[in-house]
Amino acid sequence: MSYKKYLKFFFPILILLIMLFFIYDKKFKKTDNDLNIVDVQKEETLKEELQTNSNIIKDVKYVSKDAKGNEYLIQALEGEIDYTDPNVIYLKNVKALIKLKDSNNIVVSSKFGKYNLGNYDTIFSKSVVINYLDNKITGGYLDFSLDRNSMIISKKVVYNNLKNVLKADVVEINIETKDTKIFMYENSKSVNIKSKN
Repeated sequence: MSYKKYLKFFFPILILLIMLFFIYDKKFKKTDNDLNIVDVQKEETLKEELQTNSNIIKDVKYVSKDAKGNEYLIQALEGEIDYTDPNVIYLKNVKALIKLKDSNNIVVSSKFGKYNLGNYDTIFSKSVVINYLDNKITGGYLDFSLDRNSMIISKKVVYNNLKNVLKADVVEINIETKDTKIFMYENSKSVNIKSKN
């Protein structure tokens, strides 16, 4: 066989093999970059699944005591840790007991809460109910702080005791001195007080 015959015979086969190689490479073989993208996507999905499952805590309960001897107990059916700040936990179906050293206990309940593990500050929200002696206060929002010695109740506040029913925008209570401020946001509106007698 002559050299020209070999070329005529092998040249088309060589071209066919090169085309098959490129087709296989494009269609069936994944590049390193493709594999890395797939691996990263799988890893991110796995991380999301772990995060979704790992930050929920059932039957949450925290007990804390300040330097003055006041005790604060908070519990909830469920808590979710904030990933951006691990000191913050979001609570559902919250109940709290505030045991003041030289005073009577205060009981608080709400649908939701935001509790800070570092300073024990708590924000209660939705259907907030506060019971203290013969006093009952309801509202939409409560900002409680042992450090500031304060409870600030707002959003459609109703204050009930044995003698009166009071409606206001905000009730601020100093939990140490029991000093209470009751006011409306707008000067043109006034606090509504009705006697039960």
